[in-house]
Amino acid sequence: MHTQLLGIDWGTSNRRAYLVGRDGKCVARHADDQGMLAVGGDFAGSLAALRAHMQVADSVPVVMSGMVGSASGWQEVPYLDTKVPLTDLPAHLAPVKGQANCYIVPGYCTRDGAVDVMRGEETQLLGAVGRGLLDGWVVLPGTHSKWVYLRAGKVDQLVTYMTGELFSMLAAGGTLAALMAGAPDDETAFGAGLHEARRARPLSNALFGVRARVVSKTMAAAQARSFVSGLLIGTEFVAAQGHADGAIDIIGSPALSARYQSAAAHFGMPARAHDPDDVYLAALAYFFESV
Repeated sequence: MHTQLLGIDWGTSNRRAYLVGRDGKCVARHADDQGMLAVGGDFAGSLAALRAHMQVADSVPVVMSGMVGSASGWQEVPYLDTKVPLTDLPAHLAPVKGQANCYIVPGYCTRDGAVDVMRGEETQLLGAVGRGLLDGWVVLPGTHSKWVYLRAGKVDQLVTYMTGELFSMLAAGGTLAALMAGAPDDETAFGAGLHEARRARPLSNALFGVRARVVSKTMAAAQARSFVSGLLIGTEFVAAQGHADGAIDIIGSPALSARYQSAAAHFGMPARAHDPDDVYLAALAYFFESV
């Protein structure tokens, strides 16, 4: 019987690791930028270095989630159908070939109507279920923001928005990049972006409108970055109004959770924030009997 488990949320750009005991307490934790793109395919070597850094013995089992299980990751793990309850995830762990006591959590795919997928978020959702969140909308903001409707502990609906990725691309190059560079957060401009999103104009048109506002002196250039953030996040909420009502639960970093709570208030949706570390640790407790 294992007394400890090493859980790793291994994404595209970043990695977070948690050593936990059977009592659910976190013994050690580590975060770095050694995501999928940084390790150059040497996942085994990177894991060994992580174990050494955290002083985790080779006998301690490892459960990994996120892009590490994608086609571009360490080992591709097939998606589960959403008919599989989140609490059944431990029964579907995929052993990593050539690695003892090392497993990957599968993601989910919806094929009914619009096709959508997730990897990594399912583990956080399992933790949320473990903390009593069985029904309702859960929002997991990030590079690819997820809106997930849970029904009796199952993924009933899944909608993904490329919000974070689009924001980064717009800030890095193109028409709006110079306007967005180095601008401070501006809550007034963020709110104006949310209000603009309510107009439900085609997003490509609304985004060009940001430049038009600046060159016409309707809006200060320093407000463009926050306005774009509000516009993109607001677009999610406008879309959600067609199928989401009542309270939402947000699992994200403090900064992102605050932004989404502000947007939720703007759209009249009560919102509760949950710490992503807390829900991830709650999820790890489910895997002890399966490794």
